[in-house]
Amino acid sequence: QQHFDFPYQSVYLYMSSVAAVLLWHAIALLVVSSLASGSSLNGTKGRRGEVIFAHNGAVATDDRRCSRIGMDVLREGGSAVDAAVAAAFCLGVVSPASSGLGGGAFMLLRFSSGVAKAFDMRETAPSLASKNMYGGNTTLKAKGGLSVAVPGELAGLHEVWTQHGKLPWKRLVKPAEILARRGFKISPYLHMQMEQTESDILEDKGLHSIFAPNGKILKIGDICYNKKLAETLRTISEFGPQPFYGGLIGRNLVKDVQNAGGILTMKDLKSYSVKQKEPLSIDVLGLKILGMPPPSGGPPMMLLLNILAQYDLPSGLSGALGVHREIEALKHVFAVRMNLGDPDFVNITEVLSDMLSRRFAKVLKNDINDNKTFGPSHYGDKWGQIYDHGTSHISIIDPERNAISMTTTVNAYFGSKILSPSTGIVLNNEMDDFSMPRNVSKDVPPPAPANFIMPGKRPLSSMSPTIALKDGKLKAVVGASGGAMIIAGTSEVLLNHFVKGMDPFSSVTAPRVYHQLIPNVVNYENWTTVNGDHFEVPANIREALKRKGHVLQGLAGGTICQFIVLDILESSTKNKGIGKLVAVSDPRKGGFPAGF
Repeated sequence: QQHFDFPYQSVYLYMSSVAAVLLWHAIALLVVSSLASGSSLNGTKGRRGEVIFAHNGAVATDDRRCSRIGMDVLREGGSAVDAAVAAAFCLGVVSPASSGLGGGAFMLLRFSSGVAKAFDMRETAPSLASKNMYGGNTTLKAKGGLSVAVPGELAGLHEVWTQHGKLPWKRLVKPAEILARRGFKISPYLHMQMEQTESDILEDKGLHSIFAPNGKILKIGDICYNKKLAETLRTISEFGPQPFYGGLIGRNLVKDVQNAGGILTMKDLKSYSVKQKEPLSIDVLGLKILGMPPPSGGPPMMLLLNILAQYDLPSGLSGALGVHREIEALKHVFAVRMNLGDPDFVNITEVLSDMLSRRFAKVLKNDINDNKTFGPSHYGDKWGQIYDHGTSHISIIDPERNAISMTTTVNAYFGSKILSPSTGIVLNNEMDDFSMPRNVSKDVPPPAPANFIMPGKRPLSSMSPTIALKDGKLKAVVGASGGAMIIAGTSEVLLNHFVKGMDPFSSVTAPRVYHQLIPNVVNYENWTTVNGDHFEVPANIREALKRKGHVLQGLAGGTICQFIVLDILESSTKNKGIGKLVAVSDPRKGGFPAGF
């Protein structure tokens, strides 16, 4: 078991000395030779397999198998786009509680030429959906056929590949098909997700047949087969997305959703469109931060960074006071966030402008009291919060230094708790990310109208794929899974590395704190992961926060970050060798990066 200390107790300065640079060279050589031989660094004394050093390209995902599949694509001359497509298909098979063909995603792409693009493949409300369709019933909104929105991931992956892929589409889909057909081992994290949803798995015919074929859920290391999904993937590998959005796969999917009480139609699938947008960007902390436009978590994350950048750094964010300031900034951010919605349906120009503005951030920073916290109304809690879930994140840098940050999701564990029996696809419950009109007591803010359901509308999301530049050059790719906590988790990793000087691995493994305004509770990490690592915010920090009036609650979970840094050697004209990329997969989920 490894215990991860809080950054304020042990800050690791990031490779500033010449000796450290030489050390990195030595370690990198060991790592690359180890990768070549296929051995794992995990469990090696003093080193962890969750951090690797690579010269050419690197892929960081939630699952070692998918990182390697992405890396193999890069080795064959594929682009970052090709690697992302292959890795995303893989995650949909081996990590089906978090993402897959039945869900949606946000992808941020930046080319070495400097051109950047944002692809919105978020799910949309079906054409028969309406603002009052649930009649206040939160269960119908969260689970079952009526919770299913129109999936967008496949359309998005194919669109990005059509524009920027190098390798054949079939080559990218094939590894996932093989895993589904020949079987894959149940990981410890997937098993935890299965345990938490065991009753739902046993209730649903499709989930039951795959994850509990003998009446009990499969155990860690058991082989899981999804032959129907393998067939679906084989068809998609031959014919692209057409069978899904306009053919037999789509018809079967619609039939299964309607049999479960849903309102998805073939018209919905045929009319789904991917949105290509300009990424948002702000200059903060000496970096240019590229993020996803609404309805993503990009603007809230940027506002959080803008608020915290107003302090003297790094001292202003150190110790318990630094944690308090971050929590207070988060409370302001979540109050403002609920004014956002799908920009194709709601005018959010003014609130978006505020969220990207340093002037607005300064107003909020000036409202933070260093000695105490307040109730939600102090922060302008005009609207009730939504609580999105789950997800999976992929970070990639290829040999040409093109970069991708992609977050993909089916929302809650196993989405709607429906696996389409005829296609093998786990269906999202993304409708639960919309706000819903309902009567509330006078102490509770009403639901946010900007996020009410309309046919074709995309619900609000916390997903925040991010790319960081310094002096116009690529510096880092980061993102996280973990629902509404993604905004804090992604920001904390960036602050740990670029403000507090922590190395990439320590930046990811430092214990995290979260706040979502309502309920008025600080969630702090205090848990031992399925792989035996312990994460805990130390007692002295917790006591200091309590003295300022914070209500604290230990959290067994949180965000899972994938972080790739282009290290300080990149600018060296002499160095043509090893150690340019440092890739970290978060140990919290058991993922491993891959690089060469």
